[in-house]
Amino acid sequence: MESEQLFHRGYYRNSYNSITSASSDEELLDGVGVIMDFQTSEDDNLLDGDTAVGTHYTMTNGGSINSSTHLLDLLDEPIPGVGTYDDFHTIDWVREKCKDRERHRRINSKKKESAWEMTKSLYDAWSGWLVVTLTGLASGALAGLIDIAADWMTDLKEGICLSALWYNHEQCCWGSNETTFEERDKCPQWKTWAELIIGQAEGPGSYIMNYIMYIFWALSFAFLAVSLVKVFAPYACGSGIPEIKTILSGFIIRGYLGKWTLMIKTITLVLAVASGLSLGKEGPLVHVACCCGNIFSYLFPKYSTNEAKKREVLSAASAAGVSVAFGAPIGGVLFSLEEVSYYFPLKTLWRSFFAALVAAFVLRSINPFGNSRLVLFYVEYHTPWYLFELFPFILLGVFGGLWGAFFIRANIAWCRRRKSTKFGKYPVLEVIVVAAITAVIAFPNPYTRLNTSELIKELFTDCGPLESSSLCDYRNDMNASKIVDDIPDRPAGLGVYSAIWQLCLALIFKIIMTVFTFGIKVPSGLFIPSMAIGAIAGRIVGIAVEQLAYFHHDWFIFKEWCEVGADCITPGLYAMVGAAACLGGVTRMTVSLVVIVFELTGGLEYIVPLMAAVMTSKWVGDAFGREGIYEAHIRLNGYPFLDAKEEFTHTTLAADVMRPRRNDPPLAVLTQDNMTVDDIENMINETSYNGFPVIMSKESQRLVGFALRRDLTIAIESARKKQEGIVGSSRVCFAQHTPSLPAESPRPLKLRSILDMSPFTVTDHTPMEIVVDIFRKLGLRQCLVTHNGIVLGIITKKNILEHLEQLKQHVEPLAPPWHYNKKRYPPSYGPDGKPRPRFNNVQLNPIDEEREETEEEVHLLNSTTL
Repeated sequence: MESEQLFHRGYYRNSYNSITSASSDEELLDGVGVIMDFQTSEDDNLLDGDTAVGTHYTMTNGGSINSSTHLLDLLDEPIPGVGTYDDFHTIDWVREKCKDRERHRRINSKKKESAWEMTKSLYDAWSGWLVVTLTGLASGALAGLIDIAADWMTDLKEGICLSALWYNHEQCCWGSNETTFEERDKCPQWKTWAELIIGQAEGPGSYIMNYIMYIFWALSFAFLAVSLVKVFAPYACGSGIPEIKTILSGFIIRGYLGKWTLMIKTITLVLAVASGLSLGKEGPLVHVACCCGNIFSYLFPKYSTNEAKKREVLSAASAAGVSVAFGAPIGGVLFSLEEVSYYFPLKTLWRSFFAALVAAFVLRSINPFGNSRLVLFYVEYHTPWYLFELFPFILLGVFGGLWGAFFIRANIAWCRRRKSTKFGKYPVLEVIVVAAITAVIAFPNPYTRLNTSELIKELFTDCGPLESSSLCDYRNDMNASKIVDDIPDRPAGLGVYSAIWQLCLALIFKIIMTVFTFGIKVPSGLFIPSMAIGAIAGRIVGIAVEQLAYFHHDWFIFKEWCEVGADCITPGLYAMVGAAACLGGVTRMTVSLVVIVFELTGGLEYIVPLMAAVMTSKWVGDAFGREGIYEAHIRLNGYPFLDAKEEFTHTTLAADVMRPRRNDPPLAVLTQDNMTVDDIENMINETSYNGFPVIMSKESQRLVGFALRRDLTIAIESARKKQEGIVGSSRVCFAQHTPSLPAESPRPLKLRSILDMSPFTVTDHTPMEIVVDIFRKLGLRQCLVTHNGIVLGIITKKNILEHLEQLKQHVEPLAPPWHYNKKRYPPSYGPDGKPRPRFNNVQLNPIDEEREETEEEVHLLNSTTL
């Protein structure tokens, strides 16, 4: 029943099992309470004048200068709980920033009073740097722990090190004196499961036993991961980036960044990666880092009591997460700025850079891969690229864009089907089935059996004299006339052709399994699978171009720069460009992605190929849809997120979107001093809405302020406990001065302290383009719509999201736009020069369904004075 209510309110999320609140702050309207009948007074006429559409609009932020400095008009004794938020609610950015400015003024005014106050001031000033330092330290340490544990458990599927059980395969053979260079992965200390169980190292029996043990461990890891997530922390599943983007935009999801989520996500991320599923750990590492930032922010009152300030810490934490995921501190900062952050002031940029620096330093000190690098697949290329190669690079960009568009549509369709069918009710079974199919198909192919990060490393690596991979099985040509490099371009051998066929099968396997894996109830990142798909395609293209240049070096496109025996083409570079293109096609990242891949390679020389491929993938992907995978999942889950990248090009007005609509119940409001405690409590108990406009009186109906449901409830409960004489018949006063009451009347309750005296208001003729821009840039929860100072309705973030969705689907609005019916608005004076009669309420005449105005008629109507 609870999830049903959330569904009807626009926040249905059946992927989560711990919904604790069924109310939403986006529903601020109700027909219960004082009904505004819009009866006009002597100087008020809602229909007065003939305002041209889109030309006269105003926006106000309060009625006086003092109201902006004291948004809440704080009490001498603040009421505990006032100004806080419930679960699944949106924060008020304006109020939070005003609270922070008030706190800052109070600290500055007291710091000269004593040494203790000066110390508190310094602590407050440095608390921001302290919290990002702690976040960077924890993120780097946890990333190193996850990398080491995931490598060990991945190798556990194949065998075990008898000399030291905690060593993975590579570490086990490091100290062996019996390891040869050609077979450096084989040593007596490392035993496969077939050797331990049946005593055979080779043969069909050994292969079958290793096959069975591989599937057994994969299913065991996957089952343990999904069970831990389901029982202890349902929020630990998935990538986490869509939810973090929503949280950074101001949405509250209690527990999503908590200590239980952090602990379970860290453990299950290791299990999920080790199970061999087509997922990565880079995306979830951002979630882990944000959990660290959220937990440490509670140690500092500056951030624990202010949701807006806390989101500055989370922005820095997301930069630290990408920094340890890819070993790219600068790319992490740009990722936070470009992809996840909603509010990113300059000081947050500096702190994000510092957090990314600290996290990278800690990870480098741990050295989890034993290569003195922050990532497993760090590479360096020494061969320059040539102008002709831009053509295959752009082709890889086209492939990346097509892959991104296909993946987004296929994955969203599958996730939507999972939500709408009984299959989604059995997450454990789904994970087991996906893990079983993955393990059964992956084992026979050496490239799919590999850990995905190791696969990317092998595809990125250029063939040198020390490489023994089948991708480097070239025939040595002794007739080369000129040797320019140690390893010149050579004809491909049988091993290369065999590897190409295996890579083609691996490409098809990765494409299909990634679609079904992303979104299951285990931690699952998308960066590494997308990069693997692009790297496979890029390596195949690179080998093809290399062989083309070798056998047709006399073609005009190769003749000038690629001589016989020269090292002209680097297939590993094509793999890197393809990886960037596919990741860009899925996420639609541009600048941050190029910088991340640039930091992976450590060379400025390949910036142009990367930029060309990434921009091509973005353009091709945008041709099929402008949403990236994270924005698509945000919309699928119904999160209240206004994407700043999305343009609003329609000509609707605020009156077209505001509530109540023409057929809805009238707007419910509070009066300034004419309601009792019982009246307000009845309104609260009979509705689930979380805010009410406050007007002067039924007669005037002019706006005074805005009161939140939660603040009203807390203030009344606190007054009943702490103030004597407050009863149900007590008059509630939002005015500055209490009106005169009879002597026998109970003590009035003054609630001006919880009243927002400066709610954002727009007129009914404000273009929605302006309204949407205000909501995006100021992070508003709601905006009141007025006409000549009288409240007509309200616009919430939910209303805007519904309106945008209607416009996307080309669905007509619930009620006709007001400017389409503008000819039904009479001017102040008739043709005879006499005033027109006044109306008691605002009612639009019904639309004549037999005749619809064309766009030309509407344009002429808007430019004509009636």
